[in-house]
Amino acid sequence: MAVTKWTHAELPDLTGRTVVITGASGGIGLITARELARVGARVVLAVRTVKKGRQVAAAIPGRTEVRELDVCDLASVRRFASGWTDPIDVLINNAGIMNVPLARTPEGFDTQLATNYVGPFALTNLLLPHITDRVVSVSSQLHRLGRTHLDDLTGQNRRYRALNAYCDSKLYVALFSTELQRRLTASGSAVRSVVAHPGIASTNLVSHTLSGRMLFSTMKFLLNDAEHGALPTLFAATQDIPGNSYVGPDGPAAVKGNPKPGRASRAALDTRTAQELWARTAELTGTGSELAGAA
Repeated sequence: MAVTKWTHAELPDLTGRTVVITGASGGIGLITARELARVGARVVLAVRTVKKGRQVAAAIPGRTEVRELDVCDLASVRRFASGWTDPIDVLINNAGIMNVPLARTPEGFDTQLATNYVGPFALTNLLLPHITDRVVSVSSQLHRLGRTHLDDLTGQNRRYRALNAYCDSKLYVALFSTELQRRLTASGSAVRSVVAHPGIASTNLVSHTLSGRMLFSTMKFLLNDAEHGALPTLFAATQDIPGNSYVGPDGPAAVKGNPKPGRASRAALDTRTAQELWARTAELTGTGSELAGAA
């Protein structure tokens, strides 16, 4: 019997469910929004540029809304969360940037760390009272090359290297998901925390860099297109999988293919490091104590 590859055709009916997707105006986020709206979900595109978000939403059949959110900006994160009153079935922390020059937020975080990890950490914690089913955090196989810098999380005391900063931020995402699941379980919550990664997908996230353009031009046959790159997120957001699942492509090195649960790196599953990272991030953001019973 042939093995069936999971695709968006297997998405369940999501009528009556609400999904919030950050960074949903392009790339994998846009495809995720389109497919979830197609099967009946109310999809909220949480985007930095509202005008662009509305243009995207207008082309998506189904029920969509657009709300302003810049996950790099903690003030924007707090405004978004304070204005939210409805239940959220699924929060998808999709927004991300990769391999960009050094720039810092007013809080002192480099923008990759702020966009990929710190903002989603704060947003998730502030929205937790509204979340009923799961949190999907989008990481990367490059988290396996990341390192933790618990004594210098903002990177103020070391040289900035763009790709290293990206890898580190994606390791932090996976550690965050690990600790979030531990806290949810300890509190008796049925909400799940899961991780998805797209493999290497041909989207604007990487292609704006010289190395990314070279990769796409010389090794395109090894890469997921954006449609396939969105499948792990769609799978993680809708399928009956346990908390702390790690979903990515099923091909060699999990770079390309259809989604299946796999395993994050040993470093990403280190509970002690995850707890220490959480405590440090909570201190820096003023969020992270919202989950009662999980100290």
